[in-house]
Amino acid sequence: MRRRTRIPPAPLPQHQGVDPVRVRLPAAGAWATVREHLVERLSGAGDGVVDGMFDAGQIVGADGRAVPADAPYVPGMFVWFHRELPAEVPVPFPLEVVYRDEHIVVVDKPHFLATTPRGSHVAETALARLRRELGIPTLGAAHRLDRLTAGLVLFTVRPEERGAYQTLFRDRRVRKEYEAVAPYAPGLALPRTVRSRIVKERGELTAREVAGEPNAVSRVELVEHRPDGSGGLARYRLVPGTGQTHQLRVHMTALGVPILGDPLYPEVTAPVPAGDFRRPLQLLARALEFTDPVTGVEHRFRSGRVLASWASYDRWAAGTYDGPSDGQ
Repeated sequence: MRRRTRIPPAPLPQHQGVDPVRVRLPAAGAWATVREHLVERLSGAGDGVVDGMFDAGQIVGADGRAVPADAPYVPGMFVWFHRELPAEVPVPFPLEVVYRDEHIVVVDKPHFLATTPRGSHVAETALARLRRELGIPTLGAAHRLDRLTAGLVLFTVRPEERGAYQTLFRDRRVRKEYEAVAPYAPGLALPRTVRSRIVKERGELTAREVAGEPNAVSRVELVEHRPDGSGGLARYRLVPGTGQTHQLRVHMTALGVPILGDPLYPEVTAPVPAGDFRRPLQLLARALEFTDPVTGVEHRFRSGRVLASWASYDRWAAGTYDGPSDGQ
């Protein structure tokens, strides 16, 4: 049985709520120095970037000391450094704390804010923001919510307990309820449970339904409808039984009622400019219910947000709604 390699604690502090990058040198390779490997591994960073980091002493070992550029290559060695943070337009909506104790933090995330650092969204993420605002550097995400979706997200305070909460989501022991605003279809029989097979290929923007055994299950219910918008709007309650990427958006589109403001379904639209926070996707993670795996407490949380198109469709369509909460 292979023994797991012990990962040393990061010798660098967080920067703007973002962890330093950790690199472990591969067990086999033809590199003579640490520098040679990092230049090859980080080739996308641009010419001279890695050398500049070595010159500035920004690449360190487990002892926190700068690693010289000519340091011999040692298989299995760990090094750390801080990535250069991308220029990000701040998301101008509040990240509201719904609940906090010594084990978890539950927040009501606004639209447009990514849950965790990824790609071009790093410091402007819910995780990095919370670490800065609450002063909890150990905070971690128990699950993720799409950047374009608003609503409830669970974070953990203690790294040693994170796995227990993540297991809740993996084993589907968390009841999640979403709310969406979409066109009203009088001929659509609801409630119903939608089952299909959804796949999303790496590098593709959208997921799609294919033939085969279902791996995605969603309960769709009509809450209310009214004659706003083109042909009328409806508010739907969506209860996912599985967690495939874009599952609710794909299923609503398949039913002929795509969620308002969706830039991917039923058709991919042109990207909006950075900083354009108008007409957000009208999808909200409304409720989270679970038994706390550490304390045994029965938790029931609900988002207090109001979807903008339901509060004022005309103003949402014009991109001028500035109503309750963050106007989303």
